[in-house]
Amino acid sequence: MENKLNLAKYFKRYATLYLIAVFSMAFSTWLDMIAPIIVQHIVDDVLVAHNIDLLKGLLLGILGIGLGRCVFQYTKEFICDWCGSKIASEVRINLFQKIQSLSANFFDGINSGELMSRVKDDVDRIWDVAAFMGILIAEVVLRAVITTFYMFNLNWKLAIIPTLFMFVAGFIAIRMEKKLDDVFGAIAQENSELNNTAAENLAGVRTVKAFAREDFEIKKFHKHNQKYYELNITQSKIFVHYNPMVQAITRLLPAVMLILGGLFVIKEEMTVGQLIAFIQYVGNIVWPMEMLGWLTNGLSSAKASIKRLNKIYEQTPQINDESALASQNADEQINTALFNQFDLNGAISFENVTYEAGGRKILDNVSFDIKAGQTLGIMGATGSGKTTIINLLKRMYDVTGGSIKLDGIDIRNLPLNTLRRSIACVMQDVFLFSDTIEGNIRLGEKETMSKPTVMQALEKAQALGFVNEMKDAENTVIGERGVGLSGGQKQRITIARALARNTPVLVLDDSTSALDTETEQDIQQVLEGLHGMTKIIIGHRISSVRKADKIIVLDGGHIVEEGTHEELLAKGGLYKETYDSQR
Repeated sequence: MENKLNLAKYFKRYATLYLIAVFSMAFSTWLDMIAPIIVQHIVDDVLVAHNIDLLKGLLLGILGIGLGRCVFQYTKEFICDWCGSKIASEVRINLFQKIQSLSANFFDGINSGELMSRVKDDVDRIWDVAAFMGILIAEVVLRAVITTFYMFNLNWKLAIIPTLFMFVAGFIAIRMEKKLDDVFGAIAQENSELNNTAAENLAGVRTVKAFAREDFEIKKFHKHNQKYYELNITQSKIFVHYNPMVQAITRLLPAVMLILGGLFVIKEEMTVGQLIAFIQYVGNIVWPMEMLGWLTNGLSSAKASIKRLNKIYEQTPQINDESALASQNADEQINTALFNQFDLNGAISFENVTYEAGGRKILDNVSFDIKAGQTLGIMGATGSGKTTIINLLKRMYDVTGGSIKLDGIDIRNLPLNTLRRSIACVMQDVFLFSDTIEGNIRLGEKETMSKPTVMQALEKAQALGFVNEMKDAENTVIGERGVGLSGGQKQRITIARALARNTPVLVLDDSTSALDTETEQDIQQVLEGLHGMTKIIIGHRISSVRKADKIIVLDGGHIVEEGTHEELLAKGGLYKETYDSQR
């Protein structure tokens, strides 16, 4: 995976088409340069010299120039728009793949709003360059060079003045670009904060209303919105400070040239036709000057976007998959082949596992074993390291000490796809996609999972009853994060999603907390009937772990108690205290 956004690679892929666009732009520009010469001949040879026979040919020449410009300009515009859209699409999907390849620790330090801004807004700035800004820069340069040549060819003395004005405009544009560079970076960062604030509030709108936090959230959003406004005003002030200078040049120049050129005509150093042609060339050189401010603005924005995208590309995943068998882009069939090749049974071993993050030890020298098909219960207070054990088992993070083995194989030597497809999880933070119920259960296996498997999983998870009562049953589309479902219904669907995979290892992280006692007992009976599957059950209620083959109690990242339900009660420690408090 690349560690830098290499735009040259994308442009090279469409080099032939861009070359055609450049040639089309060059021909169109050249035709523009011929038009003043024809006008010169109409004035000098037809109007002044009264040679009316030349008029028809000259008018046909102007018509040909107009038609030619239409063809070449359309060709240029279409090619650039098409190539720009393709490049932006490829950059966006490659950026998304890069983000997907990064380890969980990357997402711990960045908010979703910022990532959304990178994927959408910053890639849009690249589209600006690839679709029209790049070719416009080339056109500005070419038009300035050709126009200058023709002006010097007509009258080198007069041509010196617009040439000097053009260099002054270029100097102003460079100064403006330097000023805008830092501002655009700050605007993009604040845009990320604004997006994240809005997205976070909308995602948690029910919580906001439940705690009557509307005023607080409005003030929070207003704060970011105000800062975003102020930064945009700063950008406008810079633009307003410099752009009028360029506008003054472009408005003053034609008038100055007309007056000076008139003097040259009076002195008979120029013809009237030559003066009119020269004024037209001055108009052609004014356009590049006017474009400098706008192009400078756009280029500064694009440069800032590329810098931010490179910050993502510079990130490297801490969880590296060294196995040649694993592939980031492997399809479901390949993943299934990998899974079958290792034929894992689910025996788990934690050997002196230590995990540090943020300068503190979250797990310290944790060791335990589970044989294939056994059930492990994990209990402990909030923050004791329960969920961390699961994250380490799935290699969302890597241990900082010790090792974790699955069927005797260090999980760092297993392909990531194989490892994670061997572990079905029902996590504490229930997440459902905006899709059908069946689509959520088939997640990751939409093409391979059969309909009977889906229905059987729903039945085992005690979800079939309420699903069948819905308008479209399992084809009912649920909202973002399962909006419209109760907490217990969402938990049962996620349990069904895990059961449908029939993996060697099943993890339930406090996954029945929103269920009533009767439903919880029904699901536990189903779990007891899952023979040959290793189960890890994290719970706060004794009822969810009491039948486990082994129970460990965590406190401050250490295992302080270990044994069966009866053995732990006999010890009279933390487990016994929890048991007594829940009786």
